[in-house]
Amino acid sequence: MGFKTRKIKVGATTIGGDSPIRVQSMTTTDTQDVVASSGQVISLIKAGSELVRLTAPSIKDADALEKISEKIKSIGSEVPLVADIHFTPNAAFRAADFVEKIRINPGNFADRKKFDYHEYTDESYASELERIREKFTPLVLKCKELGRAMRIGTNHGSLSDRITSRYGDTPLGMVESALEFIRICMENDFHDIVISMKSSNTIVMTSAYRMLVSRMEAEGMDYPLHLGVTEAGDGEDGRIKSAVGIGTLLEEGMGDTIRVSLTEAPEAEIPVANKLVARYENHEALPAPSMEDSLKSGVLPLVILTVDQNSEKEITHANLLGAGYRYSVTDDKWNIADGAADLIYTADRKVEFALPGTLKVLVDSEHWSEGLEGHAPLWPIEKIEEAKALLEKGVLDQIIVSCDSDFDKVPDGSLVIVSSKAEKPLGEFREAYLKLVDRCSVMFRNRVNTDDEELFALYQSIDLGGVMIDGWGDGIWVEGNQSLAKRCSLSFGILQATRRRISKTEYISCPSCGRTLFDLEETTAKIRKVTNHLKGVKIGIMGCIVNGPGEMADADFGYVGTGPGKITLYREKTVVRKNVPEEEAVDALIELIKSEGFWVEP
Repeated sequence: MGFKTRKIKVGATTIGGDSPIRVQSMTTTDTQDVVASSGQVISLIKAGSELVRLTAPSIKDADALEKISEKIKSIGSEVPLVADIHFTPNAAFRAADFVEKIRINPGNFADRKKFDYHEYTDESYASELERIREKFTPLVLKCKELGRAMRIGTNHGSLSDRITSRYGDTPLGMVESALEFIRICMENDFHDIVISMKSSNTIVMTSAYRMLVSRMEAEGMDYPLHLGVTEAGDGEDGRIKSAVGIGTLLEEGMGDTIRVSLTEAPEAEIPVANKLVARYENHEALPAPSMEDSLKSGVLPLVILTVDQNSEKEITHANLLGAGYRYSVTDDKWNIADGAADLIYTADRKVEFALPGTLKVLVDSEHWSEGLEGHAPLWPIEKIEEAKALLEKGVLDQIIVSCDSDFDKVPDGSLVIVSSKAEKPLGEFREAYLKLVDRCSVMFRNRVNTDDEELFALYQSIDLGGVMIDGWGDGIWVEGNQSLAKRCSLSFGILQATRRRISKTEYISCPSCGRTLFDLEETTAKIRKVTNHLKGVKIGIMGCIVNGPGEMADADFGYVGTGPGKITLYREKTVVRKNVPEEEAVDALIELIKSEGFWVEP
């Protein structure tokens, strides 16, 4: 069934109910530059954005929305404009005169984050809520009077000290933060609201939305949901993260509008969002996993890759390069990447040379023989009795079986590689896992047939990420007509995005907006170039203080714009150096990483 929401009006557009899932993005221009901002709004509309958001950090920015709105209407467009508000209720009140929707962040609409802890009694907390009510109610009443919509957009990294002191820096805190503001809207009979629960951590993000829906259903609320993974980053990593978080929830019937937040030109976000939305037209929703079923597996997931899948030639050293293994003939040594496969599948071909001890070969059972070193047989379910006989004789240590049904025939202790013929296999993967988990190890084998590399990455990220994100399964096997290197990179990207296996640096970089104080794309590329070998290090790259220490959430190091040409560096949430000239800031970041003992030479 999924989560059935009410339909609300946003100008001439509707969100929720039986409306299609709406796609939106945000401008990167200075909002006070009316010509540039109007031009980018028009560019986004042409790219297919069904709502366009602009930042309004000050009254002057809010005033500029009047002329931008007039320009958009003058070209005959009815695409709604959204004002993005942080810290400045007066700007929200002014912006409501000109735009169809106001986005407020309950973490900083009436609070300032200092990372302080406060003890509250029920009475003192109720007093705080009354303060929030007094600050927020005038905007609610104005939006109601003018027929404006509102997004109550909670961000994991910018929860108020009040919320984190009472509920912790948790999905529960995110949900409670939103509910406090939703209830004020309801008290004033204002219901044209959309809710979001954004985080750069896909586990936190999905947990928060699931918890929010459960709470809203319990309290009789049915407000539409805006989905997004904030600070997802750029390139393949940004697409994987977005697909894992957004796609998992779309599978479960949640989501009425989405924004894919990439550290790229905003127009690049729209095709990605459209590909995600297109997959879920007329979709039958899956039930969300219960809390009891989440996080069952504590093992480090394995990666299987099919090697040289379209060839009948002999396997060579060079065939393993894309799987993360580089052989030096001169030294007779293997160089093994952090993102190197654990098993390779070669079908009917044996590997005739010595392999590193970290790598095993899977061959079809009919091409396997006892004593074949470094090789293991992959059994179809139809030959399970033959496999059991060899296990009983001690010839096999474990049965590795591939199947999409007849799971009751699989002996206890087997490694089961689950596949599916379904177009959207996540439901079957989850069902199989719950049947097998108490007695077998479980891996998931997924094939996506497309030549579109982006679509391939998005679908694989949903289908496999949608099980990995809940801690389910012992490994993944990405298949399709993409290169071995692509499938390998994608496999480890999915495991990193779901926090199941860390093999590379993680970048928590926000998408550009009008608040950004430096070129995010260029800067992210520069930082990535010199730090992408730091396995497991999380670096936050934020264009302004709004997306600063709070929004970086769990980053180890932060690079935050704090003024024109000025950067402040953080170690976790602590300021280390203020106002570093931008031309020196990347080198200063490297020195900081070195001083904290996180640096290794490339």
